[in-house]
Formats: sequence, structure tokens, C-alpha cells
Amino acid sequence: MDFFQSQETLTITEWTLRAVVAFFFLVIVAKLLGQRAISQLRLLDFVIALVIGNIIAHPLSDEKLGLKGSVTTTSVLVILYLGGIFMILKWPWFRRLINHAPITIIQDGEILYKRLKKARITIDVLLEELREAKVEDMKKVALAIWEANGKISFFLEPKYEPLTPASLQMEAEPFDLPRTIIKEGKINFEELKQINKDKIWVVSNLERLYQTEAKNVLLATLDKKDNLKVFLYK
Repeated sequence: MDFFQSQETLTITEWTLRAVVAFFFLVIVAKLLGQRAISQLRLLDFVIALVIGNIIAHPLSDEKLGLKGSVTTTSVLVILYLGGIFMILKWPWFRRLINHAPITIIQDGEILYKRLKKARITIDVLLEELREAKVEDMKKVALAIWEANGKISFFLEPKYEPLTPASLQMEAEPFDLPRTIIKEGKINFEELKQINKDKIWVVSNLERLYQTEAKNVLLATLDKKDNLKVFLYK
């Protein structure tokens, strides 16, 4: 375990072992932090990600710094982070202290400039967000709210909302998520079992409909009406 301690010099093997230990340690840390800290960097998440990255990076480039201190410090920070998440869930005052309240930046098609400045959003950024939300006319926006995670939620005026079967009082079929029965040339036998199909059914349908074999299929899905959709390797 000499590679774990500070050294004057490290061999290639010891550098490799440091990198391997640090990698798996960070995987464990990421698992403990949870998906929210990875996908949505709020204030607390950003701080912990930034600090941990710096702590772990230095021992991987400087042999005079041991991994022991970095691992210990990171472990303490993870405990503090999880404690902070618990406090956010338990005490609203702490939640308000850490996460800012949502800010309305557009209302009834009008930009609320003072609130836009409060959210520190430029007009260019606002226009970019509108394009990403596929909103071509700001006048169609009934409400736009800047959320705590840095994203903007847009709500259109009802008359500009897309028509749905519900708005036309039409009956709609229940939602059905097609099952993936082949992925990257491999048949998913568990999915087939759940829909009372077998390998023989898959092979025969692939041959009949697409004149191909399972090994040539990148993706194949099957819905409840037995509609088979196949995507071949190109």
C-alpha cells in the first residue's frame, strides 16, 4: 500500500494503482451522492462536485501527496453533503437558504426585466431557452419561471397549446411502451417470456418480414399489437 502514501517518486505501477483506486472511489462517491447531484447541479451539488474534483485530482499528479488525506476529506464532505440534503428536506428555512425561490421572468407575454436581472439572465440566454423549448413567439408565453436548477419552465397560453385527444373530447388508446426484444444482436429472453413469445417466433418473423437474422439487428421492439419494428446495422 506504499502507493497510497506520499512518496518521493512513484513507479508506473504505483501511479496506475492510484488511478484505479481513485476511479473506483469516485464511482462509490457518485453513487452515494445520487443521480440528482450528477444531473442537476444546484448550489450544494455544484460546490461538492467542484471541491471533490480538486481534492482527488492533486494526488493523481503529485507523488508527494498521499491518497489517504484526499479519501478522508472526500468521505467527510460526502457525509456533510448527505446531511445537507437531509436538512433541505426537513427544514424549509434551510432549503430557502440554499436553494433560491423560483423567479417569474415572463408573464402574459411580457418580459419582467427587473426579475430577469435578479435571475442574472441576459436577453440572449432567454432567447436561446425559448428556441430550445420550440417557442417562436414570446407573446404566446403565459408564464415563464426560472427554476432553482437553472432551467426555465415555459407555459403557453391555452389557445396556443397543441391539440390533444382530451381537448377534442376524443377517446385515446392507453399508453403502451414497446418492449425491446433484441438489442445489439442479442435476444432479450426475459422480455419475450413476459409477452409469451419465444426465440422461434422472433427468428421466423425476422426471416419473414426482414429476411435477416437476430445477429444483424441493432434494435428490435414489439408493441402490444405485435407490431415488430426492426433497426438493422448500417
